[in-house]
Amino acid sequence: MQPPARRRRRRSLALDLTLLGVVGAVLVAAVFAAWGVIEREFYSPSAFVERYVGLLADGRASEALAMPGVAVNSSELEAAGLPATASDALLRNDALAPLGDVQVTSAVTEGDITRVTVAYTARGYEGTTTFSVERDGSVGLAPTWRFAKSPLAVMNLAVTGSMSFDVNGFQVDKRQVSPDGMDADPLAPVALLVFSPGLYSVSVDTAISATPGVAVLSDSPFHAIPVEVQARATDEFVNVVQHKVEEFLTECATQQVLQPTSCPFGYFVQDRISDLPTWSIVTQPTVAVEPDGAGWRILPAEAMAHIDVDIRSIFDGRVRPLSEDVPFIVKGTITVQPDGSASIVVSGPDTQ
Repeated sequence: MQPPARRRRRRSLALDLTLLGVVGAVLVAAVFAAWGVIEREFYSPSAFVERYVGLLADGRASEALAMPGVAVNSSELEAAGLPATASDALLRNDALAPLGDVQVTSAVTEGDITRVTVAYTARGYEGTTTFSVERDGSVGLAPTWRFAKSPLAVMNLAVTGSMSFDVNGFQVDKRQVSPDGMDADPLAPVALLVFSPGLYSVSVDTAISATPGVAVLSDSPFHAIPVEVQARATDEFVNVVQHKVEEFLTECATQQVLQPTSCPFGYFVQDRISDLPTWSIVTQPTVAVEPDGAGWRILPAEAMAHIDVDIRSIFDGRVRPLSEDVPFIVKGTITVQPDGSASIVVSGPDTQ
């Protein structure tokens, strides 16, 4: 029969081993639970997407573009039915608008793809965007992810009335982003890659033309976004054109001929004139302009000239004074030079 002291030591050892086992199991469970939390917070599809949107919110465009699956090449764009020559000029910090209240609202896994939906605000606009994420390997025990479909989109932007425009305050010239360069069609849209999500405000603000702007929310990855902006002539520009037209017509009125050369008014007589005619402009036209390709055109406008001349009859030789108002139409073209200056050509229906 074993002594009582030895039996007590054995019971104590068994109890200690049991406690150690329980503690070990708890520690293992805690480690797995902690790893699960870490994985969800830092290594899950949701965390991957949240990091991407967070970079955009912080204005770190180059880092967002460097995340796996963001950047695209021309063949990928073409395969998706998007312009293969889309410019990356807007994929920079200067063209980003602030994002806030970023929150992952859902993450649904279907096969190898996890669709992560994020809610956010962009300058007061509320939006949601769903991203497609897939596994991209691992680093140690940590899984890595990539976008299965790029979160970039293409803004097909048509701006009439100006070759240059601003996007979120960043200035762009069509000739810089068009594949045709200096031969860019002023009426053709330009294709620009943009981030999703992102708010892009397009406006024109030059000495010649301006527009209050159009705000576009890019919230659908790898989609085309058509945008049209119609710039209008500034009051200052219209005033300059008005002044130039009046100067031109006043100069025309100094020609003492019945048909002033290259001018939109004149007078026909079947008889002879006995002295040189004199012209004056009674009513100047009210000028209005509108975009016309890379330039502008002066819309047809009514005006009135006045002629004074003595007419000698070819039948009896008598001379009679003629004093008559002569209505006419003014129109014209305005060509904007590369340096921003404008060349104005005034004409009429019969002077082209």
